[in-house]
Amino acid sequence: MASKVTRLQCLRSAPIPHKSPLSIHTSSRTFATAAPEPSATDRTSPRPRTTFQDRLNAGPSLSEFIPTPPTNIPPDEALELRTALVGPAGKKKEITRLPEWLKTPIPNNSNYKKIKSDLRGLNLHTVCEEARCPNISDCWGGNDKAAATATIMLMGDTCTRGCRFCSVKTSRAPPPLDPHEPEHTAEALSRWGLGYVVLTSVDRDDLADGGASHFAETIMKIKQKAPGMLVEALTGDYAGDLEMVERVAGSGLDVYAHNVETVEELTPMVRDRRATFRQSLRVLEKAKKASEGRLITKTSIMLGLGETEEQLWETLRELRKIDVDVVTFGQYMRPTKRHMKVHEYITPATFELWRQRALDMGFLYCASGPLVRSSYKAGEAFIENVLKKRASKSQTALSGGPMEINASESI
Repeated sequence: MASKVTRLQCLRSAPIPHKSPLSIHTSSRTFATAAPEPSATDRTSPRPRTTFQDRLNAGPSLSEFIPTPPTNIPPDEALELRTALVGPAGKKKEITRLPEWLKTPIPNNSNYKKIKSDLRGLNLHTVCEEARCPNISDCWGGNDKAAATATIMLMGDTCTRGCRFCSVKTSRAPPPLDPHEPEHTAEALSRWGLGYVVLTSVDRDDLADGGASHFAETIMKIKQKAPGMLVEALTGDYAGDLEMVERVAGSGLDVYAHNVETVEELTPMVRDRRATFRQSLRVLEKAKKASEGRLITKTSIMLGLGETEEQLWETLRELRKIDVDVVTFGQYMRPTKRHMKVHEYITPATFELWRQRALDMGFLYCASGPLVRSSYKAGEAFIENVLKKRASKSQTALSGGPMEINASESI
């Protein structure tokens, strides 16, 4: 009974008065059990590593894609290739870093974006993008459209051949040709107002004519919309069908280009089995004869695939036998791990040496450098100048005026 009374008194006790927030004391409240202070080891222990973090750290860093400012170091050290160990612990492997002279800026300016927008709007493709060309920021990034260059790739973005150096998509049965592509291409080029354009294409062995009629129609459309525009066509070998070569050569173009890619000895390992060195020579020879020597013929060679100096000499001699006018040398750069490895990084001094050798052999022009490609815009500027001077001399000769001939511009 006493316990019940006590309980009753507790329930009937006066309620605890509530204090307003303003009257709460600021004194700290103590707890029966205080939280332990973190130890020094707890504060410095790192977060556990993850698989994603390991893969991220093993990949290339941003500095590998951005050229470093030049420093005053000896030439031997500047050209020395550097290696690095990458990968997770216990599985690291040594790789060769990209040389400084092969690093290019990331493309990002208004002209680049404008050209890309025009191409996507008209459903056009460029070899600059499909082949991952390192010069895209240079060629697309001129101060104005007249200074920019883009190599249009006709007949889609899928090739029927599989060369071991090329990153263009391949398929035995690519999508059908776009019948509006010739008109769209001519429209895009007329918008840009370029003085010199380059057209190329994927190989289409699935078509009866290899796409030669489509190529020729595109050139004729361009000449209709812009008669003064100079056109270079970088074609395939049309499976050795020289009638198709003649069809393209007679479509009104100014420069006929076809790449031998490498020396004859390495061709079976580098190019698709359906492409041969001798077949490429016949294509270039037929283009020259079909135009009665009017067209400038051009080819390109990649270095760094394992070729020897004597093999390069022999290749240049074979090209001069069939009166090829322009040759370019560039460094082979592996697009992906699925493609053939780089055998050697050629130094800029060696590229300059081969440029001089080609000119001494009688080539009209030679562009040679680590980043030079078959449609390099510096070479296009020179060829454009030569073609305009030829046209001017022809008009002078027809009018009966005096005509000066410069041996360096003759072929």
